[in-house]
Amino acid sequence: MSAPAAPAHPRHDELVALAREAMARAYAPYSRFRVGAALLTADGAVVTGCNVENAAYPSGICAERGAVAAAVAQGRRDFALLVLATEGAEPAPPCGMCRQVLVEFAPALPIVSVTADGRAERWSMAELLPRPFTPAWLAGD
Repeated sequence: MSAPAAPAHPRHDELVALAREAMARAYAPYSRFRVGAALLTADGAVVTGCNVENAAYPSGICAERGAVAAAVAQGRRDFALLVLATEGAEPAPPCGMCRQVLVEFAPALPIVSVTADGRAERWSMAELLPRPFTPAWLAGD
């Protein structure tokens, strides 16, 4: 079981609030599992995302990937922290596809997941994806 986590970053509370706001805007009529993400960039900007489901299930996008795509569209590719918010009973880590996208840009990214009742858990990318496929594999060495 998770316990409430002490703020690990000076902007923790701000990021939690922004992730919860993004979660409130999620479009999840099928799973009813709304997720919000607040991605802190290295230059101090915060980019948010929410999950957007689709009747053709594979066409949906996760909150994490939405935030990464928005950040990249803004020219930001260096990330310092990701905060996720869900209404689940336990803090939820990113799915496998999101982990792969996140490790592409930030292999040491800390991730915090919070629930509506204040439970929190923190992971590193190395914990969530211990042997990632990275651009180094494409180098041909």
